[in-house]
Amino acid sequence: MIGSARSGTSSVLVLRGDAGVGKTALLDYVTDAASEFRLLYAAGVESEMELAFAALHQLCAPSLDRLTDLPAPQREALETVFGLREGAPPDHFMVGLAVLTLVSEVSGDQPLLCVVDDAQWLDRASAQVLGLVARRLRAESVAFLFGTREPPGAELAGLSQLEITGLRDVDARILLAPIFRYVRDDSTRRRIVAEARGNPLALLELPRGLAVDELAGRLRPHEEQPLSKRIEDSFLARVEELPGDARLLLLVAAAEPVGDSVLFWRAAEHLGLDVDATGGNEFKALLAIDDRVTFRHPLVRSAVYRAGSVKDRRRVHLALSVVTDQQADPDRRAWHLASAAVGPDESVAEELERSAGRAQARGGLVAAAAFLQRSVALTELQALRVGRALAAAEVSLHAGEFDLASRMVALAEAGTMDEAQHARARLLRGQMAFALGDPRGAIRDLLSAADRLRTLDVKAARLTYLEAWGAAVVTGEPTGDISVFAVSAAAASLPPAEDPGPTDILLDGLVTLITSGRMAAAPILRRAIAAFASPDTSVEDSMRWGWMMSNPPTVLWDERAWHDIGLRQLDLTRSAGALARLSLAASSMSIVLALRGDFAAAATVIREVDAVVDVTGLEILPLGKIVTAALGGMEAEATALLDALAEGSAASGQLFGVQFSLLARATLLNGLSRYGDAFAAADRASSEAPELFISAWALPELIEAGVRSDNRAGLRVALDRLTEAADAADTDWARGVEVRCRALLSDGDVAERCYQEALERLARTQLRPELARTHLLYGEWLRGQGREIDARLQLHTAHDLFTLIGMEGFAERARRELLATGEKVVKRTTESSAADELTAQERQIALLARDGLSNPEVGARLFLSSRTVEWHLRKIFVKLSISSRRQLRQALQGADWAPPPS
Repeated sequence: MIGSARSGTSSVLVLRGDAGVGKTALLDYVTDAASEFRLLYAAGVESEMELAFAALHQLCAPSLDRLTDLPAPQREALETVFGLREGAPPDHFMVGLAVLTLVSEVSGDQPLLCVVDDAQWLDRASAQVLGLVARRLRAESVAFLFGTREPPGAELAGLSQLEITGLRDVDARILLAPIFRYVRDDSTRRRIVAEARGNPLALLELPRGLAVDELAGRLRPHEEQPLSKRIEDSFLARVEELPGDARLLLLVAAAEPVGDSVLFWRAAEHLGLDVDATGGNEFKALLAIDDRVTFRHPLVRSAVYRAGSVKDRRRVHLALSVVTDQQADPDRRAWHLASAAVGPDESVAEELERSAGRAQARGGLVAAAAFLQRSVALTELQALRVGRALAAAEVSLHAGEFDLASRMVALAEAGTMDEAQHARARLLRGQMAFALGDPRGAIRDLLSAADRLRTLDVKAARLTYLEAWGAAVVTGEPTGDISVFAVSAAAASLPPAEDPGPTDILLDGLVTLITSGRMAAAPILRRAIAAFASPDTSVEDSMRWGWMMSNPPTVLWDERAWHDIGLRQLDLTRSAGALARLSLAASSMSIVLALRGDFAAAATVIREVDAVVDVTGLEILPLGKIVTAALGGMEAEATALLDALAEGSAASGQLFGVQFSLLARATLLNGLSRYGDAFAAADRASSEAPELFISAWALPELIEAGVRSDNRAGLRVALDRLTEAADAADTDWARGVEVRCRALLSDGDVAERCYQEALERLARTQLRPELARTHLLYGEWLRGQGREIDARLQLHTAHDLFTLIGMEGFAERARRELLATGEKVVKRTTESSAADELTAQERQIALLARDGLSNPEVGARLFLSSRTVEWHLRKIFVKLSISSRRQLRQALQGADWAPPPS
């Protein structure tokens, strides 16, 4: 690892092993071996696990003078979480990108060694950020080492590991040679070695607990205990032999996790401890005091704290709260006060509540939840207790601490709640259920909450119905008390908003769509589109509800509005570093780009979604990949994606995914000329779930497949439904597709006029696949009329467009039709180029660099450091045989590399 870092390649390793096995010794060895490296060090502390970004601050503190080197959004994110500035809580992934950039900048001066020991005790916020940084290091001179007792949690999962398993028996005997001089019985020697299991600390500590007669061979039976517990008991025995003041002094050190020697001595003085009566060498063997206060081993700390009586612990925490500066460190002081409390204490509960507010402001939601939970425990007045429990539940929910959130809601429900608190509890339970993958339970709870809110807070009720509507669409239940129809009917009975904002208009439009149909909803949905496109709409509303804003433009077949709203969502979520929302915005944008036939741009956005998924572990439906593969005729890839989507969506009760997979399958099969199968898929997609955009979009696939497979029954009804949708939308996309389908069901001059109108309308859109498909269908119809020359013109246009876009299935269908007209068409063969040698990530970087993004901007988009981007670009230049970014556009020419259309 050190050698790789010296040569400019990053490496990451997690050392895993039991307490005392030697992880810290190995980390110290690496630190000594890398003497020319700059060292950044942090250690998790068990009692600090609730303090947000505590370990991250340890690691970054020596490098905070480099914050000015960071891009403004990243600098502000770090300054906020470290309490250096006030601002909106930053997304954890923006903080991670900032730390990645900071580490990269620091390693530019000299190689960097980052060591994080006792990672099992990292606060969750720090663990998330450090895990992200470790995964995104590539071309920096950085060696990143973690030491942990337990298998890595989700935050560090997947990183390279080295398990430290302990010494061999022969080495254990060498280590124990000084003690074995006093052990005459070989069975005792074997037992000591066996019980230590190669653990060096156990080998040194366990014999301390053996009496003289045991060392002589007369062993007492003992209970089976974990090895770490037995080592801790050995330390505990040593602690109990010390004088009272020495034990209390050790307890001060155990309760003060920062290791601040000034704070330690002040607390000792406040307690009136006799520092001279520490027990001499035995005390020093357990605790070292210089500029920092450090235990010889973390197990000593836990042994000391466990040995302290409840009364002594409270005395110590109270002393530490007295000597902790309320201005400089109010949160740690509040935590000490809480630990010193004998029973309910309102003043301490209020302190904890204020600490929770500060933690939230820094983005430390887990810490805020912990402060609020402790505040609840110290609250006696029931009304305050219920309110604080609900606040703790809400913060815990947003932090992903669902068990704690559920416990806090249950605690609140066990008390006496007013109607508003009952509504809030139901709302929280609904949001929890949706987050945990139970959309049906979520809808019931959200409807219950909204019903209670109707007479209390109409605005809150409307927002709750909007949440329930979104969950109902995902679930896709066609009927029943949790269907989108049931939700819409309930929301429709609300009084109208007095001063409707964007979310009010959106809810009204979506509810009207379900209760009164497309024609009645269309003008309201257009107002919603205009409201969310307006710069006057708050960022908060745009961020929170943007994921639902793809509904109006898709229902109205308005690809321009869909594209423009998607771009705004991408800009907002990228700027905020809100990766969960960014993934949804990027996924939606990848679909509209694929529908425009811009597969290269869609692939770029899809890889951005993949980067988010890689960083966050979020599960995002690969809808953009599916649309691209289906339109592209990539049968094997599309079928695998479609089967996985259908199976996973059915298992999780998300019928939206099932219906989407049927629509995409029908498109794929129409392109492959398997019309009977396409008809079956389109028939289900057009009739299942609510009458939203998927069912309407499936109608053109149904009509085309039905005509080609001679399944004409019911196609006139399908055309009537499509006409209704087109009348409501009144866009060139909707009208163009509708008249194309009318042409399929018409004859003579009527059919020809419809085809020509469809071409005219679709040519005014960006939807090249729809335009190409219309040329194909028109050409097929002309050939059927015996007009071979006219047919060739349309079929050649279709074939060229399909080939340019990359729609291989439809291109082959057009080629066969041309052959049938007597035209000779060579089947296109894929020619390899230097660009084809690039990896997926290299392609993404090359495209972004070609489009003018700087290295830091590319890095921010892909969660890489600018040095890693530069490293990739050097490899890209070699593969493409170019020497500068200016040459990228020429080198990347070709259908798969075409820039987005203007």
